[in-house]
Amino acid sequence: MKKITAITLITILASACQVKVNTGDDTGGLPIQGTWKLLTGTLIVKTDTTVTDYTKDKSFIKIINGDHFAFFLHDLTHGKDSATKMYSAGAGSYTLKDSSYTEHLEYCDAREWEGHDFPFTISLKNDTLTIQGVEKIDSIGVNRYNIERYVRLKQ
Repeated sequence: MKKITAITLITILASACQVKVNTGDDTGGLPIQGTWKLLTGTLIVKTDTTVTDYTKDKSFIKIINGDHFAFFLHDLTHGKDSATKMYSAGAGSYTLKDSSYTEHLEYCDAREWEGHDFPFTISLKNDTLTIQGVEKIDSIGVNRYNIERYVRLKQ
């Protein structure tokens, strides 16, 4: 009888326990998870500013889940025009606290970018995500301010 009572008690306790499931929404209150299409990118190097429109002949998306991100860039000519042929990809982990977003790039087709952290500030207004901050890699001479403006892709 004691075994039955103990088993019943354990069953009741086990069913009463709530297990916290990580939904991946540990993003400091900003709902950044999803797939984002890059609209424009602005690079500022010293006194030179270059603005790139990513809605014309190239496409760039960033996918963000609960703790990782990935990005993909390719030309829209399917590689048929050698002048605009391009492909780039990368991925890694990130941290987000309030509006401080830091990417740790673990994989990249430009291998010299791997293993670096890139601290950004993010803002979210409606379906537009803006990521901006300094990208600096001394070993390859990269030191630029990057501003990226994304729109959330609908599911």
